Amino acid sequence: MVLDSRPSSPAYGSVTSGRGLEHLTNWASQLPGRRPARDRLEDALARISDPGGEGARTCLTVYPETARAAADAADGRRARGQPLGPLDGTIVSIKDLFDVAGEPTRAGSRILANAPPALADAPVVTRLREAGAIIVAKTGMSEFAFTGVGANPHYGTPGNPADRTRVPGGSSYGAAVAVADGMCEISIGTDTGGSCRIPAALCGIVGFKPTKSRVPTEGAYPLSRTLDSVGPLAPTVADCAMADAILAGEQPWTIEPLPLQGLRLGIPQGLPLEDLDPNVEARFAYALERLRRAGVRLSDEPIDLFDDMARVYSVSTIPTAEAYPAHRIMLAERGDEYDPFVRVRIEMGSKVSADGLAAMLRERAALVTAMDARLAELDALVLPTTPIVAPTMAEISTVEGFVTANRLLLRNPAIANFFDLCAISLPLPREGGLPVGLMLFGRRGGDRLLLRIASAIEQMFG
Repeated sequence: MVLDSRPSSPAYGSVTSGRGLEHLTNWASQLPGRRPARDRLEDALARISDPGGEGARTCLTVYPETARAAADAADGRRARGQPLGPLDGTIVSIKDLFDVAGEPTRAGSRILANAPPALADAPVVTRLREAGAIIVAKTGMSEFAFTGVGANPHYGTPGNPADRTRVPGGSSYGAAVAVADGMCEISIGTDTGGSCRIPAALCGIVGFKPTKSRVPTEGAYPLSRTLDSVGPLAPTVADCAMADAILAGEQPWTIEPLPLQGLRLGIPQGLPLEDLDPNVEARFAYALERLRRAGVRLSDEPIDLFDDMARVYSVSTIPTAEAYPAHRIMLAERGDEYDPFVRVRIEMGSKVSADGLAAMLRERAALVTAMDARLAELDALVLPTTPIVAPTMAEISTVEGFVTANRLLLRNPAIANFFDLCAISLPLPREGGLPVGLMLFGRRGGDRLLLRIASAIEQMFG
């Protein structure tokens, strides 16, 4: 049986109480094999169904029966000493835009709720199942994955685990809340302009964006076929690395933190460091000081290529230009059923012709190559994931507030997608404040090196 979990009064401002980030420690101590998968699954299902929690707005479809069967099978394999691998028996959720055979792929929209059912699982879903992952639910998302705020007027917006009056960040908001609130152990999202890293940063967990070509995007409802990528959100870097290997069809590996002494990290100057919230500025300064004390070689890096990116995006972004043709007919027929913020963003793509988009893509390809060369002497770039902390529900309730928050939240993460970098967001020690993310950019194809660097920094922060 599949349970369709939808709030009775979905709205941007829906806020309820919930347990919050304390569950991250619990999950970290309950790795597969520590407790039976069935026991951990029942804990997750209880959190999803808790009427005082955020399950109804976080998990749009729940799979209790198939998940229980998968958990029992995983426990049986472990009892026989025949696990399928490190992901076997792990409780996983997937974003609402992944195809699951026999059901419509909603992509966070009411318009697609009665679409023809998918004929097959998305390749990444197949890979998860073959690795023994227990898929417990599909998680909520910004409609069509097209905002970084993480709000949905159709299915409701879960409160941020750190402060239920604040948004969780998007577009993979359900993925971040599900992990932070103990509804799963790892969640799979997509990232076109920061959609794994933004909610991870705002909710205090880890979010990873791989080099695009490593993970197939077939069977994921597209926003931008050029920039879409698939990545995990989890409590730790090791969890993300474990899931990423499965998603990419690679052999699982044991991550070994890279020594920090002598590591070359560049701090991109200019726009990425502008308009920082005081809490973000303080936490970022703290992180840089800790890295210096650990022997990291930090350097200020002016990067003129950021100006070239802004020039390419002077009329429209690539996601907007690619989304409009795909949505043009549906907008004409059912435009009033779209999230109004999403509709306005997609319609901006009408300003770009097919020739104009082709020119943007050619320029972008040249700049990707140029960025590879620019980063050749660095191990990674380090910057704040987002310049602001999670906005309140009230702050994003107006057009001006929503647009401002969305622009700021997407600003830094979107750089990695444009230049086809791999990227990760790590939670910084909070010191009583709201969650703040530290972001690392690695060169295209340097995913495992970046994960090893991130693991070392995570270990440094304890």
